[in-house]
Amino acid sequence: MNVVLYHNPKCSTSRNALTLLRERGIEPTVVDYLKTGWDAATLQRLASGAGVGLGGLLRTKEAGAKALLEANASDAAVLKAVLAEPILIERPIVETDKGARIGRPIERVLEVL
Repeated sequence: MNVVLYHNPKCSTSRNALTLLRERGIEPTVVDYLKTGWDAATLQRLASGAGVGLGGLLRTKEAGAKALLEANASDAAVLKAVLAEPILIERPIVETDKGARIGRPIERVLEVL
């Protein structure tokens, strides 16, 4: 099974999700999205795979993300903001052939394994 972890190594929840996967014998492809950034196709695929709109991927603890949600921003506005500021996306996100899940709580990643 192909498993991709969209990861922020500075985030303890993201690190714990990586540990959880490895404890189950899964070595995911790790994408440090703060270094690589996002692209529109990946974000739309993750939102669809997680069963949420683009706004559902936003990290509400980030002021910019919170402002977008409070303004009921369009998907186009969310996409533009996230492409400019990758930190606005929640972490970690795990993607497999079964879909995608935001790992909060981290046990949610097990749903797509």
